[in-house]
Amino acid sequence: MTDETTTPATPWGPPTGQASDHAPAVAGGEVTGYTSGFVTFVGRPNVGKSSLINAICGRKISIVSDKPQTTRHRIMGILTRPNSQLVFVDTPGLHKPVTALGERVNATAIESTKDVDATCLVLDATMQFGKGDKWVSDKLDMSRSTVIVNKTDIAKPQQVLAMLQAASQLGAAEYFPVSAKTGEGIGALVDHLASQLPAGPQYFPDDEVSDLPEERWVAELVREQLLAVTRDELPYSIATEVVEWEWPRIRVNILVERDSQKGMVIGKGGAILKKAGELARRQLPDGVYLELRVKVDKDWQRRPERVERLGY
Repeated sequence: MTDETTTPATPWGPPTGQASDHAPAVAGGEVTGYTSGFVTFVGRPNVGKSSLINAICGRKISIVSDKPQTTRHRIMGILTRPNSQLVFVDTPGLHKPVTALGERVNATAIESTKDVDATCLVLDATMQFGKGDKWVSDKLDMSRSTVIVNKTDIAKPQQVLAMLQAASQLGAAEYFPVSAKTGEGIGALVDHLASQLPAGPQYFPDDEVSDLPEERWVAELVREQLLAVTRDELPYSIATEVVEWEWPRIRVNILVERDSQKGMVIGKGGAILKKAGELARRQLPDGVYLELRVKVDKDWQRRPERVERLGY
């Protein structure tokens, strides 16, 4: 089953730019007056890490869904300011793994905490501080970490206060209540994180906001729309990969694990697949010919070699 109609769209994805005309000054081989570094966000699934990075960078870097474990890759978002460049690492939510994919996702998140300049533990203000949050915090050096309490726009004031009080036991360096949706508290958070960075070069051009290749970005965009329109039990079994890129034609394979799931993705009369294609196309340039094909790749997320080939 394919979905091959085209619709008008908006400009897309993470751009790549040329070398900056505003590179930091260098004197005697040393960068002067400029700081740069890497910041990683870690936390349980669905606490809003991807939404935070999208809000900070002012553009969609990572896909967003209300379903846990949406992010599977380590994705970098880039914020360039006049005197600093912050490179944010969006990580998968840490959880108890039951498949090879889950183990790889956890390993990706934990690895991202190494060799970075600042680490942030993200908590959900609408939830109670639980064993899972403590489990994640135990993997961090909290004395050098920043706690971010997200979703203050939908949490009650007493919920935000309760989460801050519970998190205070962690002994973190700083605590910031924020809302990725409204932007409240984001400016102060970014200023703080920038102050933690060492002197260094500008790693990326001014107009580059992500290191994610365009092919991967499109595949993730399609998966995001499928998460929005399919049933709750299906998303963990969906993977997407671009298999053809002959501009303006793009073909994306949607992988499921069982024949019964194929029908769930396609929908009656192709309705679900068509809807996902329409939603994805709205975020792609005009004239793109996006073809979606659904294929069965039996138990793909339980096969380590297949998980690795898919780039997870």
